[in-house]
Formats: sequence, C-alpha cells, structure tokens
Amino acid sequence: MLNATVAQLARALGRREISSVELARLFLARTQALNAGLNAFITIDPDRALADARAADARIASGERGPLLGIPLAHKDIFCTRGMLTSCGSRMLSNFVSPYDAGVVERMARAGTVLLGKTNMDEFAMGSSNESSWYGPARNPWDLARVPGGSSGGSAAAVAARMVPAATGTDTGGSIRQPAALTGVCGLKPTYGTVSRYGMIAYASSLDQGGPFGKSAEDLAILMNAMAGFDTRDSTSLERPDEDYARSLDVNLAGLRIGLPEEFFGEGIEPGVRRAVDEAVRWFEKAGAKTVRVRLPNARLAVPVYYVIAPAEASSNLSRYDGVRYGHRAAEYADLADMYRRSRAEGFGREVKRRILIGTYVLSHGYYDAYYLQAQKVRRLIAQDFAEAWRHCDLILGPTSPGTAFPLGANSDDPVKMYLNDIFTIPAPLAGLPGLSIPCGFDEAGLPVGLQLMGDHFSEALLLGAGHRYQQDTDWHLRMPRETPLDTGAGK
Repeated sequence: MLNATVAQLARALGRREISSVELARLFLARTQALNAGLNAFITIDPDRALADARAADARIASGERGPLLGIPLAHKDIFCTRGMLTSCGSRMLSNFVSPYDAGVVERMARAGTVLLGKTNMDEFAMGSSNESSWYGPARNPWDLARVPGGSSGGSAAAVAARMVPAATGTDTGGSIRQPAALTGVCGLKPTYGTVSRYGMIAYASSLDQGGPFGKSAEDLAILMNAMAGFDTRDSTSLERPDEDYARSLDVNLAGLRIGLPEEFFGEGIEPGVRRAVDEAVRWFEKAGAKTVRVRLPNARLAVPVYYVIAPAEASSNLSRYDGVRYGHRAAEYADLADMYRRSRAEGFGREVKRRILIGTYVLSHGYYDAYYLQAQKVRRLIAQDFAEAWRHCDLILGPTSPGTAFPLGANSDDPVKMYLNDIFTIPAPLAGLPGLSIPCGFDEAGLPVGLQLMGDHFSEALLLGAGHRYQQDTDWHLRMPRETPLDTGAGK
C-alpha cells in the first residue's frame, strides 16, 4: 500500500480491502519513523489524522465514494490550517496557529482527505533548496546529503519517501516543479488563478499558485479535480466552469506538436539530464508526436525579471509582519520603531531579508522606472514569446532543471548560482502558464531527472494526458529512493 498511487488506494478503499484508519496508521508510522532523518514535516498530527480517517470510514460505510475519500495527504506549511501551526517555515510565524482554513485546505477536506500534517519549506517560499527554513533543511530521500529542491521541498520529499501518497505545494518561480524533478515525483503548477490563493500566505501575489504533488500524472489529475475552482474570497481567482482534469488521460499523441525551444537545450545542462530528456523526446516521437523547433528569445531574461518582480511584491506582502498583531515579537525594545526593527531582524532569515531589501530598493523613488517597470515590460515580452510559440506547437518540452539535486550547502554562499536552478521553470509563472514535471530517468549518480511540459493557459488536462501516456510505457515515476526502503518496519 505504501507504494500505491492515489488511484489505486481509492479503489482499495472503495472495495473495503483496507480502511482509511488502517491506511492513516500505516502512513503515520512511516512518517514518524523517517522524519527524523528527512525533516520533511514541520508538524505531524496523529490525532487529527485518525479523526479524519474515522470520519472518512463513516462516509464510505454510508455508501459514499470519491477519488480522494479516505486518502492521506500533507499540506505545505504555507496553507493556513485551522487549529494547526502554520509557520511558513519562518521564526516569524513559529507561534501562529491559524484560526481558519485556506481555500485549498477546505476543498481537500470536503473531498474527504486525511490530513497527516504540514510539510517543511523554504522560509516564506523563498528558495530553491529548502535550506532557508527556520526548522532546518529537508533532505532528499535519494541521497540524504543532498537538497530536495524548494521551496516545496518538504512536500516533494514526503511523497518521494512514501511518507504520504500526495501533498500540496506552491509554485512562484518553480517551487513545485523543481523539487518534483529533484526528488523523482510528479508536480503540477496550474494556470494562474485556477487554484484559490485564499489562506495561502503570500510571497509574490502575481506569481504564487498552489498545485499538487503525486506519484503519477493520473494522481495529479485527481488532486486537481478537488483543488481547482472559483473562490470569491480570492480576487485573483478565475470564474470558470468546473472541468475534469482527467478527461485527456487517454489522449492520442499522434500528430501532437511538441515544441523544443533552443533556449532550453543550450549550454549549462548536465550530461545526465540532457541524455534523459533526449530519450524522452525520442519516446514522444515514437508515440507519434511531431517535434518542432521553437524560440523563446526572451526566456534568457526570465531570471533577472523574476528577481526584480518577486522581491518587489515580497517587500510589500511581508510588511504586515511587524510584531504588533501576530507572529514573533522581540522580547526587549526601546519604543515602537525599535520593536518593529528588532522583531523583523529576529523573525526573518537571511534569504528573506535579502529579498525584502532588493524589493524595497527596486520600488524606491528613482529606481522604480529603471528596474520594476522595465521588468514588467520584459515580462510581457516573455508572455508574447509563448503566444507566438503556441501558433506552432501544442506543448513545450524541456528539462525541469539544468541539473539534479546538489549537496546541502553547495550553493548557500552564491545566491545567483542558486537562483539559476530555476532558469527553466521561471518563464511559465511570469506568463501565468501551467507546467508539469514528471520523472524521466536518472543521472550517473542515480539521482532523478525531471521532464518539464508546458502548455497554453488552461491546458492542464492535455499536459496530464501527455504525461500519463508517457508513464504508461515507463516506470521512472514508480522507482523508490534507495535511502528509504519500504521494509524499514514503519507501519508494521
């Protein structure tokens, strides 16, 4: 059961082959056994999980059925969860117990999921390695000396280690897709506005988007059917008819046009990544898809554009943490202004402070036009590049990340090198587009490689269908990390 997909677990629950309480105990035992080594969870709540599971079993006994009813789940610790610590990986919120549920948490609860706990993350979602968390870094289950990626590294590591069948994350510049690639799981960044941002602690409001992690593209479709939908409490939520994200799982790949941007296949890609992605391209061609060369000429500017816009929005969003209403407050201070300074100096970590300073600078008088306004203009050019590309292709394919998981601490003193890990994932959120990362192989060191598929707005079903067809003929997504075997004794 530990290595089963969400779809398989749902069938077992529906046939009464296992109860939700038994399933919750199984995953709780494994999570509690492995978390000391992986640090994937900030909070584990057995009492709540078993209460949720008993409620799910009662619904099943009454004849109710659902694709997520009784399924264990973990939420990234950026989603407010009623009565549970919601820290955002920061000392600033290390004492904040949310009085309400985020929109995503509400929707997943209505679907009958069983909440095991909250997962580790880069502080306020700022990072590409999960090393900026106040609670210490999460570790990659494939190699405990390496990062799981970020900022949703805890969720990715938890799914990869089979601590939980599925989890939620958020993607601002690649924070679902990059950790999915580095840990060998599947992750989807939906079209901006598709998943409610209500109760999702803001980093960069024009970029942040919630999405799912799972073992397969089919699981992501099931999770999206529950997560997505209009929310009147979120001004960026899109009012659209509900859709079935699993409707294209059997898509015919014959004639599908897959764009290969030259900007995604140039220098700087590790040999093991290039080889695995090239093999995936050949698979799609063999399946009948047509590959076409496309250009995204402004994609090379995506990283500098992102690191102007995102910090600018962060400097505004994080101004609310002042030690007055909630969150960390300095124990000693001289006056109100000193309390603000001390509380923020103590409550925020180094990476968060760096981005606040950058954002405040680019928004300041005399620099707004030179930096922020120019970045927004280039953002529009990046979106126009994608619009032109869709005239020639249906999907865009490339590596999710230029390399595989790097050692803990390897990039800590070089923020620019760290930021470049997101070079292939940042363009999609700048344009508001969906992106999917699925496993496509391993490098010479036995570390997972991620394949990224991007599509036009609202093309999630097609992305998931293409990913599902690939996974019907490959087993990369079912491979288990050697560091976390199923026979650890957890759950017995």
